[in-house]
Amino acid sequence: MLSPHSINRVHGKGLALLATLLFIGACASGPKPVDGESARAASGGEPGTDRDIPPKALTLYEQAVASMAAGDSIDAELRFQEFLLQYPDYPGAHVNLAIIFADRDDFQAAENSLTDALIIDPEHAQALNQLGMLLRRQGKFEAAESAYLKAVTASPDYALAHYNLGVLNDLYLRRLDAALVHYERYQALNGEDKQVTKWIADLKRRIGSQQRTANVTE
Repeated sequence: MLSPHSINRVHGKGLALLATLLFIGACASGPKPVDGESARAASGGEPGTDRDIPPKALTLYEQAVASMAAGDSIDAELRFQEFLLQYPDYPGAHVNLAIIFADRDDFQAAENSLTDALIIDPEHAQALNQLGMLLRRQGKFEAAESAYLKAVTASPDYALAHYNLGVLNDLYLRRLDAALVHYERYQALNGEDKQVTKWIADLKRRIGSQQRTANVTE
């Protein structure tokens, strides 16, 4: 059973995810990335970087994102699907559909949408990160780690994937050294996060305790 600080850690990941979801929609507005860590992580590989998307399609996409933000997942799903009828090769729309399906615990539909995104762009960092989250929720921890690692390989500065790797290694895989590396990388990319700073301090204490115990038993 997870401790209260562990539960808060998972909830914090959800809040960080929401901010990223909204960026996925904003990314559709054109090839020029917005400011912020998420933009650097996902600005490549989308249609729109080599041709313009008509304003009508952009409006539809932005309406879908607004529906997601408002919690109207049914309307958002319909709008994303309508968008994909016109632009089926847009990975961000498939990723947003996956998020909607995952929120309903429809893991198979979510995985199908992520597969569609990754067929278009096998190195789409946000799709890989979402796949990791989906696999983690199903208890497939090593497969989740593989997806997260592919995300940070594709986009080394993708802070949220480093965060998720930290959580996975800390709470589920119990690899404290690896968790520390990814939390510290997240902090370096994202700026000071007081909660993560506390987790880093706790990890260093636990790692030190383990090392002292090992020295005694040798």
